Amino acid sequence: MSTHRRKSFRLFSSSVATSTTPYISLGDTLQKDSLVDDGSEIRDVVFFDPAKEEMITVPDKAFPQELVHSSQIGSSQGWGIFSNDRGRSVCLSNVYHPLSPKSNPEIIPLPSLIALPSDQTDVVWNVAMSSSPSDEDCVVAIKFLGNQLSLCRPHRDLRWTNIQVLPVEILAKLDTSNLMFSKRDQRLYLPAPGGNELYSWDLHLDQKNKNPKTEHLVESVSTGERFLVKCYAQGYPWSEKFKYMIRRFMVFREEETTHGRYRCYTEDIGDVCIFLSMSEAFCVQASSCPGLKPNSIYFVGKGFGIYSLADNKTIHSFKAPSSSGLYWLPPSCI
Repeated sequence: MSTHRRKSFRLFSSSVATSTTPYISLGDTLQKDSLVDDGSEIRDVVFFDPAKEEMITVPDKAFPQELVHSSQIGSSQGWGIFSNDRGRSVCLSNVYHPLSPKSNPEIIPLPSLIALPSDQTDVVWNVAMSSSPSDEDCVVAIKFLGNQLSLCRPHRDLRWTNIQVLPVEILAKLDTSNLMFSKRDQRLYLPAPGGNELYSWDLHLDQKNKNPKTEHLVESVSTGERFLVKCYAQGYPWSEKFKYMIRRFMVFREEETTHGRYRCYTEDIGDVCIFLSMSEAFCVQASSCPGLKPNSIYFVGKGFGIYSLADNKTIHSFKAPSSSGLYWLPPSCI
C-alpha cells in the first residue's frame, strides 16, 4: 500500500521572496475594525510557498468596495476573476497576487454575465486568458459547468461573445473539461471526453473553426513542450467544495513525427513541474525555483499536494483552511 506524508503548518507573517516562485492562494482574513468609510476593507491574505513548503501571510491588503461584495470565481495568469451575485457584474483583479500593491490593487471591469437560452452562468468551471489583462488585445474566456463558453476582450468589448459553434449534445459532454490557451498556436483548446481530441477556437472567434483538433492541455512557456494530463480521482470534483481524493495522474507528452504530432505516455517530464487547479494549468522549470520537485504535479483536491510521476503516488499532501477557492498562481511580475 502506498503512503504519503501529510503536513500542516502554523500561520506566520513573512515577505514574498521572489517573483519566480509559484504560490497557491489560501484566502484572506478580515482585520478587526478595518472597515473604511468608502466601503473598502483591510484583510490579511494567506499564500502557500511550495518551494519552501510553508505558509506566508501578506498583511494589510486593501480590498476595494467592488471586491468586498464579490466572490472569486476563477483565476488565470495570476489574476482573479470576481463576480457580484446581486448585479452579475464581473471584474478582474490582482488583489490575490502576492506581489500586487497592498493599498491599490488593480481592477479591470468586464461585461456582465448573460446566460444563453437553456444554459447557465451559475457555476464557473475555469477561466483562461491569452495574456495579462493589462494588454490591449487580451482575451478572457470562461468555461461554465454547463454547455456555455463565453469570451471577451476587456478593453474592447461591451458584452460577452457566447460560443455556439459546437452542437449542444457535444458541449453537454464537456461539463468538466478544462479550458486552456496555447501561446504557441494563439488558440483556445477544450478537451473532449477521454482527452482524445481538443476542440479549438482562434482569437478572432472564427466561426469556420468547427472541427476538433488534437493537441495538449498544458504548455511549457520555456521549452514549448505540451502535455496532456489525465487525473483519476475518487469523489465529486464538480461539487461546491471541490473535495475529492486524487488517486493517479497520467501524463502524455506531445511528440513530433514525420506523420504529425502524437501523444506518448510518460513518467518522466524531466525538470518540469505541472501545476493543476481550477485556474489555468501551467508549467514551471524546477531548477528555476530551488525547492520545487522536478517530474511532479502540484495539484488541488482535498487540500493540495505533490504527486511524483516517477513514484506514481502522492508524496506530500497539505491541509488547507478550505478546499474551495484554491488557485495556483504562476510565477510573474506585476
